[in-house]
Amino acid sequence: MNIAIIPARGGSKRIPRKNIKLFCGQPMLAYPIQAALNSGVVDKVVVSTDDPEIAAIARHYGAETPFIRKAELADDFTGTTDVIRNAIMQLQQLGWPLSACACVYATAPLLHSELIALAYQTLLSSKADYVFTAARFSFPIQRALVKTAQGGVLPFDNESISKRSQDLTETFHDAGQLYWAMASTWLNTTKVVFGPDSRMEVLPDYLVQDIDTIDDWQRAELLYQMLQARTP
Repeated sequence: MNIAIIPARGGSKRIPRKNIKLFCGQPMLAYPIQAALNSGVVDKVVVSTDDPEIAAIARHYGAETPFIRKAELADDFTGTTDVIRNAIMQLQQLGWPLSACACVYATAPLLHSELIALAYQTLLSSKADYVFTAARFSFPIQRALVKTAQGGVLPFDNESISKRSQDLTETFHDAGQLYWAMASTWLNTTKVVFGPDSRMEVLPDYLVQDIDTIDDWQRAELLYQMLQARTP
């Protein structure tokens, strides 16, 4: 059985109730649930939450909530991998025969079903530990600047600051949307998401948007509306 696990805790400091706040007419959480269910490669969607209201909304949109996340796994310091690992162990204890498991972020309204399926096929064909979504840095990170304690400016990397952009190594960042791996890989603490045995699905910039502030939220809504307008 392939599943998608969506971590969606109740506490959100910068945007209160972010995971269920209305985004273009639906709770934010509805979008990744629907994308996973429509992907054709996910049998069930599980939402890991400590919040009864989030759990109810998740079930309304087709996800399952077979357990409530413990409080110690719903604070500001618990990593996503720990949450996914705990969810897998709980589901296995319930008798679920798990194969591949995707971690899908609750705040990923731009993620679409076809990408979930594509990343899953990459996982199978590459035999990678993890396959995750990523995006290119739009500006060479090697030419970054830092501010000194005295208010001055220094190159982050003296050797790279004068090089042409095309001569610098292309760099990428995590898109914060989707991570596929086999259940056994998630449970193996020696395996890491960002390692030599992982692969990236590189996305165009217009499909990537962090949502940490109200400005981020409004920008994501504009991107979503633009994408919907382009869909026949």
